[in-house]
This record gives sequence, structure tokens and C-alpha cells, in this order.
Amino acid sequence: MPPYEKSMEIMPFKQRKCLATRKDEVCNIRSKFPNKLPVIVERYLREKKLPLLDKTKFLVPNELTLGQFLSLLRSKIALEASQALYLLISGRNMSCLSTSMGEVYSQFRDPDGFLYITYASQDMFG
Repeated sequence: MPPYEKSMEIMPFKQRKCLATRKDEVCNIRSKFPNKLPVIVERYLREKKLPLLDKTKFLVPNELTLGQFLSLLRSKIALEASQALYLLISGRNMSCLSTSMGEVYSQFRDPDGFLYITYASQDMFG
């Protein structure tokens, strides 16, 4: 197996793995953990201020709210209270933070079965 390249961190998950592989992964995850949702979290491509997460795949409970998931991500990124963090669902949608992850997943999941979430700081909008 070739060594892990730094450039792989920047390449989006969908480009690193083919559709069939991603679908197989989701099937395996859903069979082992039927009450958890497979979520891919990646940094916005043009984001420069926020660090990369140490992992991109998360298994999230259905009943967890988007706000609770945001808090979890903030702690993993180790942001200060004054720093902004925004979540984009499927690369373009923002959702209410009181919405459960199950609702977000059923509405915005990708055809491969993963829910894709992109995080960015406020500068993305300005």
C-alpha cells in the first residue's frame, strides 16, 4: 500500500473513493450500526483559517441535533468561543440547529448513503 500523501487530505472524500466502494461502506456501517448515521465532514476547499479534522467519517445517533453535532465539531477543532463555525449540508444548504441529524440525513443524504457536511468560518461569506 502506498504511503499516505498530504495531498489526500485536501482531495474530497467522493474523489478518493468510487461510488461502489462508498455504497459498500454505507451498507456495512448501517448493518453493524442500524441506529447510527454515516456522516462525512470536510473543510470547505477555500477555507484557510480552520484546521483540518483528524478524521472525516462520523457515526452519529439519529436523535442528536445539528447544534449538538456542531458543538462536537467545535471541540474537535478546538475553536475559541469567539471563532465562528458554519456547517453546510451537501455543500450548499444550511439547516436549523434544532433539527435532528436523522431529519437532516433523510432530507439531504447523498445517493451513496453518506451525509456530506462541509465546515467553514465566516470569511467564506465575505
